[in-house]
Amino acid sequence: MNDFLQRWGEAANTSAGFFWMALWAFVLGYAVSSLIQVFITEKRMQQSMGKDEGKGVLLGTFFGFISSSCSFAALATSKSLFQKGASFVSSIAFLLASTNLVIELGIIISIFLGWQFVVGEYVGGMLLILSSWLLIRLINPKKLIKRAKENLQEDHDSKEDEKSFQEKLKSSESWAKVGKQYGMEWKMVWKDVTVGFTIAGLVSAFVPDTFFETLFINTGEEQASFGFFTLLEHVIVGPVAAFLTFIGSMGNIPLAALLFGKGVSFAGVMAFIFSDLVVFPVLRINAKYYGWKMSLFILFLLFTSLIGASLLLHYGFNLFNLLPEPSAGKSITETDHFQFDYTFYLNVAFLLVSGILIYFGFFKGKEVKYHKEMAPKSMAMEKTLKWLAFISYVWLLGGIIVKYFIL
Repeated sequence: MNDFLQRWGEAANTSAGFFWMALWAFVLGYAVSSLIQVFITEKRMQQSMGKDEGKGVLLGTFFGFISSSCSFAALATSKSLFQKGASFVSSIAFLLASTNLVIELGIIISIFLGWQFVVGEYVGGMLLILSSWLLIRLINPKKLIKRAKENLQEDHDSKEDEKSFQEKLKSSESWAKVGKQYGMEWKMVWKDVTVGFTIAGLVSAFVPDTFFETLFINTGEEQASFGFFTLLEHVIVGPVAAFLTFIGSMGNIPLAALLFGKGVSFAGVMAFIFSDLVVFPVLRINAKYYGWKMSLFILFLLFTSLIGASLLLHYGFNLFNLLPEPSAGKSITETDHFQFDYTFYLNVAFLLVSGILIYFGFFKGKEVKYHKEMAPKSMAMEKTLKWLAFISYVWLLGGIIVKYFIL
């Protein structure tokens, strides 16, 4: 019993510590994302992307890079761009960039995993886009794309703010919308983040290394010594593990750090991080938008691309002797997270930023109407996540009490 209580306290403290490490990065990322989404509209993006495929892919990648990292927001925006005239491949480029190349994800990865994984995330995101583009060109699914386009009904009632960028900067209404969008960003991810960070703490305290050695074969070896078939197994199992956690990329990063600390290959961890678009909720949403045939084609496209990109990253980093060592992943569970260091002062500063945005959005601008289309979520899944989040809060509070007031 005493052993369980000790592990419970460690798990809760690790989860809370992980979130404390990442808090300022979440606020910074979602604040930047909110600013961009209010000041750069879908209509302006679509007009800039045009009909040219090469230009469309380049601009789709750029707009995705400066856009939101939430998968559900990215799905809705990429569907809207395709619906309004952007090419299918440029819409896919936007989707991949907005979930893999965004600023906030890079910051979170740098905190938990180090610079090699940040470089891997951005280079890998580009490889995902290029390989998806190549596969679409090779397969050339014209009939599938035409049928998917027909499945989408044009929304003639959608209206967007036509003010110039300078006018928006001076408008209190625009800043109220930024605050509301910031609130929406947190509303979209709070359940995933809560459950993800709680699971990370549970895994670090309760799950033995033998579990990971069974799930990912030959774990614990030196990164450079992994054979091809071992790496292939890791990059296939990585997405399966991500599917089982059903958590978005932001919530999965602490888990990715733990996997790496347990000896999973660089390729396997990158595949795990890249997998937020090959899970069942995304498959179901794409089927609702485009039909099941196109949804399964997109699944094939993204899964094939992430396997190739993860393997290329591993061998590329190995070629230049840049593969990180798993010790980097272990250190985050052994750190005293709650100290008066740079993290403390950054968190205080960005909590003030968060308060200002909430004030503009929900107090000063409470009369301002603002709505952004989101991909339709499963109510059953959302209720499940909500209850899991509430259970997580009870678990975390109990564990903190056990660690600091009982043991």
